[in-house]
Amino acid sequence: MSAASIRLLLVDDHPLVRDGLNARLSTQPGIEVVGEAGDAAEALRQVAACRPTLVLLDVGMREVNGIELAAQLLANDPALKVLMLSMHDNPEYVQRALQAGASGYVLKDAPASEIIGALHAVAAGGVFLSPALSKRLFRNQAPRPLLSPRESQILAALAKGWSSKQMARSFDLSVRTVDAHRQSIKRKLGLEGQAELVKYAVEHAAEWDADPGAAQG
Repeated sequence: MSAASIRLLLVDDHPLVRDGLNARLSTQPGIEVVGEAGDAAEALRQVAACRPTLVLLDVGMREVNGIELAAQLLANDPALKVLMLSMHDNPEYVQRALQAGASGYVLKDAPASEIIGALHAVAAGGVFLSPALSKRLFRNQAPRPLLSPRESQILAALAKGWSSKQMARSFDLSVRTVDAHRQSIKRKLGLEGQAELVKYAVEHAAEWDADPGAAQG
């Protein structure tokens, strides 16, 4: 999915928040706000009717919370991308959101430029966490030297939201080689599937924050 093709659905139970987001995001090149919803039932209807490629989803909604709704939306359509939006910087919420399949978590008080950047990163197949959240999540992580320098570099890039194509260009590798490294990382760490790999990368980012130019092979 290219960043130029984002069809965005806004889901928040506060109309003023939706209005503000719509006004700010609908003016951005490459972002088309195709619908809004104020609760889970309406979100499900809007996904079916508007066919968004990405949902910007409030965590703290009434009745069905945003994390539960994210899991339901992604179970219905695994190709859909979900970016969580929240006023809560609780690391537990972030981890639960990633476990539910969300591709990112951004704070409501973040600058508009950060939210826009998060949307583009997620649309491109990456993962995005607000920098303030990353610091809280990854503080005091102990390193686990299980991977080669190149594998550590690729895991660090995954944590920053890079796609295989971005890594291939930056590291002067083929996409096929990058994907082979990803498979090797999953095997070494006992992970199943891309979702587990991305979740691990995000949760352990501080351990693998390699210099992009340092690894070889």
